[in-house]
Amino acid sequence: MLSASDGVILVVVTLIVAKWGVQLGLEWLNRRHVVAHSDRVPAGLEAVMDEETYRRSVDYTLAKGRLRQWGITLDVAVLLAVLFSGVLPWGFRTALGAWGESVWSMAGFLVITMIAIGLPSWPLDWYEQFHLEQRFGFNKTTPRVWVLDRVKSLLLSVVLGLPLFALILAVVNWAGAAWWLWAWVCVLVVQFILFLLAPVLILPLFNRFDPLPEGSLRERLLRLAERTGFQAKGIQVMDGSKRSKHSNAFFTGIGRFRKIVLFDTLIEALQESELEAVLAHEIGHYKKRHVTKMMLVSAILLLVGLYLVAWLSKQAWFYAAFGFQTESVAPALLLVGLLGGVISFWLGPLLNSLSRRHEYQADAYAKAVIGESAPLVQALRKLNEQNLSNLTPHPFYSRFYYSHPTLQEREQALTAAT
Repeated sequence: MLSASDGVILVVVTLIVAKWGVQLGLEWLNRRHVVAHSDRVPAGLEAVMDEETYRRSVDYTLAKGRLRQWGITLDVAVLLAVLFSGVLPWGFRTALGAWGESVWSMAGFLVITMIAIGLPSWPLDWYEQFHLEQRFGFNKTTPRVWVLDRVKSLLLSVVLGLPLFALILAVVNWAGAAWWLWAWVCVLVVQFILFLLAPVLILPLFNRFDPLPEGSLRERLLRLAERTGFQAKGIQVMDGSKRSKHSNAFFTGIGRFRKIVLFDTLIEALQESELEAVLAHEIGHYKKRHVTKMMLVSAILLLVGLYLVAWLSKQAWFYAAFGFQTESVAPALLLVGLLGGVISFWLGPLLNSLSRRHEYQADAYAKAVIGESAPLVQALRKLNEQNLSNLTPHPFYSRFYYSHPTLQEREQALTAAT
């Protein structure tokens, strides 16, 4: 008969392998579906891509899928090795032996471990950037910028992660059994502060932000913001072309400190009326409180996760399954963090369904504000062409991975009842 710790090992390995199998199965389904529709541009989308561009989009989709299969398998191998090789309890004992048992030493162990676990994926990231993206004409970054980005990210992980983990562990010592509830409040407060400070202190570490020059585009977008009651301090252009030809638009900040941000690649790709429609879509997310709703969902999942950590940290069989002999909460935080993706993967279709609903609502808002659907439809078509988007994803694949509806689905919704 299996012991409790052996049962944990069996369940965890089963979940990890099941996720791996489903992911590879979805990649296989998507590949077959794309190949089956690769002979011609899908009906109704002939104006989006010509035959040559469509063939390149198919090749790009298939190449990304092959690389993603390697990435999925690497992630599984690293996770299994980290969980069951004994390296985690060894690292924990070593860290506490060298630094003591303070909350800062435990926080340091957590940060260093999370950073180390992410390092094996770097070679594939490098290959994706400088081979795959380069091959299809998207890469604009240099090896120096690529390395600097990762160094900055590592430093941010230490600067932000170390005090956050130390705060959580300090709350554990202070609040007793209800620590998970107080830790949840503390994390939410920290997240809110970072949300306020990120546009000023973090984003400029990676990109340059310049005011949108005076002219008809700026006046048009400011009129749209005024017309919709969207308070914004200004409109900025981000040098997205520093790294890629892909493009985007978003807003950051809160209240009168909110800023509208446009990628320079987006400005180059779209006409003024289309940019206005894209911004109206982003304003739609704000007006419909989509950001608030998704933050609420995230907060609920965080609360559940912290409660699970609190409960598991009291179970000797849980620690024994992974080689730990301790009553500290720190290993439970790490283990639940490592296994979180295994659980959240199965929630992907539900969360993506909510996100797609928000996209439809934002599209409808933009259509109502602009007075017609044509500018947004044209913008979506151009962006799909520019990004060599997959026009024929398998339905199961898109349910698991796509937070946005496909181009055809969005066009059908936008042009309905017009």
